[in-house]
Amino acid sequence: MSSIYPAATSLGAVLLVLALSACGTLSQQQIDPPERTQYAIANPGDLRTQVDALAQPLIDGKRTPGMVVGVLSADGRKQVFGYGVSDSLSGIRPDGETLFAVGSLSKGLVGNLAAMLVQDGLLGWDDDLEQLLPAGTPLSEDARAITLLQLATHSAGLPRQPMTPRTLGYFIEYLFTGNSFYRHFDQAYLLDYLADFSKPRQVAPQYSNIGYALLSHVLERRSGKSIDELAAERILGPLQLSNTSYQPQQLAGYAERARGHAGDQPKFIRRGRPVPDWQFSDILHGSAALYSNADDLLDYAAAHLHGSGDAQRDAALRDSLRVRLERPREAPAIAWIVDTIHGQQLTYQVGLVAGYSSYLGLDSRHKTAVVVLQNSFNWSNSIGHRLLLRMANSLDRQQGLATAPGP
Repeated sequence: MSSIYPAATSLGAVLLVLALSACGTLSQQQIDPPERTQYAIANPGDLRTQVDALAQPLIDGKRTPGMVVGVLSADGRKQVFGYGVSDSLSGIRPDGETLFAVGSLSKGLVGNLAAMLVQDGLLGWDDDLEQLLPAGTPLSEDARAITLLQLATHSAGLPRQPMTPRTLGYFIEYLFTGNSFYRHFDQAYLLDYLADFSKPRQVAPQYSNIGYALLSHVLERRSGKSIDELAAERILGPLQLSNTSYQPQQLAGYAERARGHAGDQPKFIRRGRPVPDWQFSDILHGSAALYSNADDLLDYAAAHLHGSGDAQRDAALRDSLRVRLERPREAPAIAWIVDTIHGQQLTYQVGLVAGYSSYLGLDSRHKTAVVVLQNSFNWSNSIGHRLLLRMANSLDRQQGLATAPGP
């Protein structure tokens, strides 16, 4: 196999960009034209009709075996709607308690924890890797200058993952088997990559799994605790998110979890076929290995929008939502992305991993949120954006406010 790498490297790079399966912001967000965002959602019955109309066609068209859509309304009401099956073999309909692998939604917890440790004074956003990693760690000049904030906002110039012959070989295998092509990305491998890292000539925000791997590694080193322990102590326990964990086997609903299926990827496995779950290495664990359900994710969203009752924690959650670099689209906050669409500001995260797709979106002005979980890998995950826009414009109309026209 090694003889094919030189000729295939550029092709592999293209394939990896087009078919990356370990989470990201590359999910396609098809947005309603302005007139369709005006659909009224005046009562719970209207909401059910809207969600059915968006979700059921994806089930009927076999785009995904199952889906759960959770909605936090402006009045604090939480509603969850399940469609299809959680497992193509069991035939059980998923609901708000059904566990899904949520991929890069894991990064939201890591970002929150970073904000908390900055608030504690253990870290500073301007701390660089030369300060954050052990003395003597081989780092290139560009790697030494990477700051904590750059890691947290995907603006360090790091790629999504190193493009190496080994990664390419595993990726080609993935297309046919669904096996993880990140399984060799352990701590030693990533730190070795930093020794020769050269940043691009022009650095702009660029989604980076390895950036968040480094961020979680830094948090563990500085706190003396694992990401699992930090998350349980600072977020999951206090918010009573009892169905969210980096160790899903320990959760009560694990046996009945949603099982991942092929969708748009892996390319050479028929859509709807089961695919393997992914296990992540030590350094990628914190940024990609989380399992959760719609009920917990709505409570997590509500803590960002309404507070959790603890002033210090709430300050860190709010800090995570703050835009750090103004851009026309996909402005980076801490783990979150912020876009203004049809005059409404949406803050969101997307996860794509193994056989799953996930979305968590917030509308901070209207205090609404949407969770969308699919048990297949699909680039298109537009239901969340469309519901948030429809709810926002409906609320604005009720309050007599004009909404900005969309493109």
